[in-house]
Amino acid sequence: MPRLPHRPRLPRLLRLPRLVVFAAGTAALGVLAAGPAPAAAGKPGGDPTVSDPSVLAHFDFGAGQTPENIALEPDGSADVTWAFARQIARVDPEGHTEVLAELPAVTDPQTPNIGAAIVTGIARAHDGVLYVAYATGTAETGIWRVAPDGGEPEQIAQLPANGFPNGIAIDEECGTLYAADSVLGRVWSVQLDDPKPRVWASGNALLPAAAGGFGANGLKLHDGAVWVTNSDRGTLLRIPVGPDPDRAAGPVETRATGLDGVDDFAFTGHGDTVLAARILKSELDLVRPDGTHKAVLTAKDGLDNPTSVAVRGKTVYVNSAAYFTTPDPDPNLLLARISKDK
Repeated sequence: MPRLPHRPRLPRLLRLPRLVVFAAGTAALGVLAAGPAPAAAGKPGGDPTVSDPSVLAHFDFGAGQTPENIALEPDGSADVTWAFARQIARVDPEGHTEVLAELPAVTDPQTPNIGAAIVTGIARAHDGVLYVAYATGTAETGIWRVAPDGGEPEQIAQLPANGFPNGIAIDEECGTLYAADSVLGRVWSVQLDDPKPRVWASGNALLPAAAGGFGANGLKLHDGAVWVTNSDRGTLLRIPVGPDPDRAAGPVETRATGLDGVDDFAFTGHGDTVLAARILKSELDLVRPDGTHKAVLTAKDGLDNPTSVAVRGKTVYVNSAAYFTTPDPDPNLLLARISKDK
């Protein structure tokens, strides 16, 4: 597996051989050697189509501007987490970018699998408050809150230092935030008015396939359930949310397989149809409700290790972090159009 090229602003990250484990982990430590399974053949009619891809903004890999996750503003701007810069940035519809906030530096990060502090998931509340996940291997690991106009982030929930909080989502009706843990194989729940985390869901389906790998990764709320991807196992999972007052997790259902190296995902607005970012293949897959899937965007369209997806109306947003690209990494935010086949 190729290593990242040296960039002076990221000396710790780029010297760490454990970063290679990150790539291997998302592919169950063997996908690159064996080759991922081909996507299922497309079905005639009915599929949403993704077209007209174009890169809205390019970022600076050397400065750690590797976009990991995304949340959308009402005006179409995209709030993205720059993983290794430890920053939240806003990209407006014209592609102009500003930094909203920066997570605090950690003196000696011990983040599992990678060893460097990393900002991962992001979710936006209706009032504009942003919540982000921060993995450090220290007491700073957890969920942080950022005011609508940026400023000093505040840690609202501490998660285990030996975990790796990743994708997050908010259920504002009950004031609950859910977070996927890629190393411990859990979904955490945090009440925003009493942010003491508890294990909401766990089990083999959420765990990595092997030590040093990445299990539960992307997370979304949809139609009365928490949906999660498992990067190592290449699966899309659905976990029903039980009734009040406990809202307990139901049995984990596997909705799709064969998505080796899957990262984040988003629902298209057509029922349970999903667009899933496959980081190692530099591919965006359309995943149908029956679990079959096909590539709809690839590296030829501008994807470079895509990490996250968002959909609003007829617009698809895709972050590419370019973690494993040599010699010319191109972290970027790409837009495309989504429509329904006739």
